[in-house]
Amino acid sequence: MFGLNDSELLEYIKEDVAYFDLTTYIQDSSDKNAKMDVYTREDIIVSCSEEAARIAELIGCKVDFVVPSKQKLKAGEIILSFSGGYEKVHQAWRSSQVIMEYSCKIATFAYEMKQQIQEVNDHCELLTTRKTFPLSKKFCIKSIMAGGAMPHRLGLSETILFFPHHRSIYENDDAFYKAISGFKTKTPEKRIVIESDNFEDSKALMSHGADVLQMDKVEISLLNKIIDYKNKNFPHIKILAAGGINKKNAKEFASTGVDGIVTSGVYGCGMANIGTRIEIEK
Repeated sequence: MFGLNDSELLEYIKEDVAYFDLTTYIQDSSDKNAKMDVYTREDIIVSCSEEAARIAELIGCKVDFVVPSKQKLKAGEIILSFSGGYEKVHQAWRSSQVIMEYSCKIATFAYEMKQQIQEVNDHCELLTTRKTFPLSKKFCIKSIMAGGAMPHRLGLSETILFFPHHRSIYENDDAFYKAISGFKTKTPEKRIVIESDNFEDSKALMSHGADVLQMDKVEISLLNKIIDYKNKNFPHIKILAAGGINKKNAKEFASTGVDGIVTSGVYGCGMANIGTRIEIEK
């Protein structure tokens, strides 16, 4: 598991604490010390707790306890405890809490969706799209991986995926089909993934050498038909289901026998219910 580095975390800190905390400054409290516990009010999969702890350290606090990413916690359990000067603890408070509110929710959503998929299809992976929050890809990817998902595409440079828009430069579908062998020659170590939404096109793509078909916004009945045809004729080809899939319908799509479910739903799932307690140290 990777993490955000200090320069990235310092930029995040600067957004919230550009100079100092005006509220605690006018309290004349620099002689006081405090301890803060960050705890969860709901069952979660922990994510980015290491970054939250490091934020506290970079601000000048001491980390007393932290639960690592990917661990399960029950409501009421502590994720992170840190202590230090009263002003420093307040500066670290929201930045540490908020990063975990978002990341733990994403991780928990991904975990729950993955569990639903695994109940009916143990060879199906949960894959997440490139639709991460702008300027926060590392954070989002770490969060989904903490929940057991895998990134569908990290960016345009490492995977090949042809959408209908990519076919617009060809005279017709037949011209595109014929070009597939050339794509495979140019990139012998890559899989050629092509999006489709109908049976005839899917059959043609399989016969012309597509490695993976991404079926976008198709009915379950059509997906079953395509997978049945694939299993009988091209068992080596992988099928992904995409478009509007979330926790409500993931199990239904996984039951078709697809090899992967592609979703953006993990990024719009809200925030975990995480709270904090402060204690002034005597």
